[in-house]
Amino acid sequence: MQARQTLQPRRSVVLAESDSLEERLGVHPHRLGHVIDVLAPAEAVDAAPELAEVFVSAFGAPGYDEDRADAERFATEQLPVHAERDDFKLVAARSDGRIVGFAYGFTGQRGQWWPDRVAAVVPAELAEEWIGGHFEVVELAVAVGAQRQGLGTALMDALMTGLPHRKALLSTYVDDRPAPRLYQRMGWQLLVPDLGWGSALYGLDRTMPAAAGPGRVGA
Repeated sequence: MQARQTLQPRRSVVLAESDSLEERLGVHPHRLGHVIDVLAPAEAVDAAPELAEVFVSAFGAPGYDEDRADAERFATEQLPVHAERDDFKLVAARSDGRIVGFAYGFTGQRGQWWPDRVAAVVPAELAEEWIGGHFEVVELAVAVGAQRQGLGTALMDALMTGLPHRKALLSTYVDDRPAPRLYQRMGWQLLVPDLGWGSALYGLDRTMPAAAGPGRVGA
């Protein structure tokens, strides 16, 4: 899945286990007015209309050009299917009770559309090492009015925290945009510059010191 986003470059966040979740994520409600929650699958589906509004705000911007019909498909088709996948996790950022950003993923397996599509075009050794049993980051979106506040970084950190997966994968834009620069800053490595359909493949080995972010396996 394309981990689409329109976020500006974001600061890194250092987590301390003794701090509250908001403090560990660098999101202080008294300062930014944002609180990040982890939604259960049923809660995520119930929140689909709000998530769709964030989707169209983030991905409807020039250069991304998703429209309201795309947001409707996301809310009524994509999200309900994905919410049933193993280890589905969605984190949502709220401001004054309203969702202004979200990120989600699940365990990717062979036999699913995206892993099989990627495996068909990458070297066999790479597919064997990375694809299957990985955490698959699907979407990261922040509404236009909530951008440039470090919220995207906090969402990604919250999403990755506590996961048991040793490897994570996502695809994003091939050209020089905030998204690929952001992932590189967060320790993701470029695995394939162009999969053949305008997307680059990034991976995160969460057992390596370079991935010493929140919830690193073995930390």
